[in-house]
Amino acid sequence: MTILRIDPKEARLSDSSRKIRPPFELDLSLRFYSPQDNLDGMEHPDVEAFHSFIAEEWEPPAAAEGARRAALLIPCTKYKPYSTSREHRAINGALLEAGWKPEGDSTAPETLSEFLDDGETPEVLHDGPLRRGDVYLDRFVMSEPLALVPYEHICYWRGRPSPAASYDDPGLFEARGTSVSPERPDCTAVPLSDGRWRWGPGERQAYAETHNLLADVIRAALVRLAPSYSAIGAWVSPGLTHRSFLADRAFRKADGLPQSRLGTEGPVRLVGVLDGAPGLVTVMPIKEQLADARERLARRLRAEGRRDSPGAVRAVYARGDGNDTPLGLPESLTHLTDWLEEQ
Repeated sequence: MTILRIDPKEARLSDSSRKIRPPFELDLSLRFYSPQDNLDGMEHPDVEAFHSFIAEEWEPPAAAEGARRAALLIPCTKYKPYSTSREHRAINGALLEAGWKPEGDSTAPETLSEFLDDGETPEVLHDGPLRRGDVYLDRFVMSEPLALVPYEHICYWRGRPSPAASYDDPGLFEARGTSVSPERPDCTAVPLSDGRWRWGPGERQAYAETHNLLADVIRAALVRLAPSYSAIGAWVSPGLTHRSFLADRAFRKADGLPQSRLGTEGPVRLVGVLDGAPGLVTVMPIKEQLADARERLARRLRAEGRRDSPGAVRAVYARGDGNDTPLGLPESLTHLTDWLEEQ
């Protein structure tokens, strides 16, 4: 009997393809399923070119004379283009409701509107700047492996589909237990009885190196662009890598983020944007804002006749009440729009 062995990476292909919304397609060379895949990906031609672009070339779009600008960093998402994800639609919808209006043309294909829910405005997919009064808002996406993606390039870049609309990278999410590449000779992950994996020193080493490389690119870009902005804010979930890309030592301690990872030759310190550029970015939501969001969520659930036990509230909160993460909760997003109101 001949036993067919399926390459673990190819077994993930259909799932990766489903994450890319038409008319965009998955780039088979932009699949990063483990920290080692990510570290290798730092040398992918499109990834290297995009890092250079954001760190050295990109400039904010033209604005009216005398206008001010603010920058907002938001997380990458499973689905691409990012704007089609529930999380981004919730964030963008809250901005629209707060009076921010799309400025200029959008490159988002009209066909992406099929991914909206009934009643959602196609303006949540607009990929240009937003404007309220004399303030322009530039949105950026924090991405593994692209570092920082200006919203105007989430669909297209340099006359072709953007790599930001064509990649799949679940490889830095240790807690999922699936972010490993057992087919690689440098895999050190340990299989567990439930089909999941525990990272070994090879994964932790590659994670730390990739983390620090991406944080360096983000820092270089933000330091260069800082003179263009009156404020730079980040709307990123606690405990996740996007927040770690930004954190300095003090922030890590206060937020419960790891200071280092134990790699192949000992601990590797994790370095964030704020280590080299103190005060550059306002990281949100903070713990107090999230606690407030949970309390107000409980009150809303009660008012809607839904279960409001502590366990029920935790479950709804974790899923963002249908918006994927707590970042998409309206109770959380009021803190973002309030911050922008002050800029």
